[in-house]
Amino acid sequence: MFGGLAQWFDPERESERGTTPDYRFSLANERTFLAWIRTGLALIAGGLACAQFLPPLPVTHLREIIAILLLVLGGVVALRAVDHWARTERAMRNGTALPRSRFPAVLAIVVALGALALVVAVLIQVF
Repeated sequence: MFGGLAQWFDPERESERGTTPDYRFSLANERTFLAWIRTGLALIAGGLACAQFLPPLPVTHLREIIAILLLVLGGVVALRAVDHWARTERAMRNGTALPRSRFPAVLAIVVALGALALVVAVLIQVF
C-alpha cells in the first residue's frame, strides 16, 4: 500500500526495477491517466455548476446532494487515476499482467444512477 503511494511521488525509484518498457506504451499509459484526470475535473466542474447554477429542486437538498456527490466522485476519479497509472507502469516494467479494474464499470453505474435521479427530479417538477 505505502510502496504504491511512494511511487505516486517518486516514479524514478521504479526505474531501478525490471526493464524499461517501450516508450509508446508508457506514453499511452500517461494519456490514459490524463483522460481520467480530465474526467475527474469535469465531474468537479459539474459539481460546482450544480451548487452555483442549478435552481432548487422539488426534493429538499437534492441540489446540494448532487453537487457533493459530483465533487467527491471527481476527487475519487483523480486519485484512482494516479493509482492505476502507477500500477500499470510497474506491471509494464516487471513484465507482468496489467492491473484489472472494476472502476470504469462502477463509475458508469454511478453516473447512470445520478442521471436517473435527475430525470426523476425533473419529472416530479413537471407533474
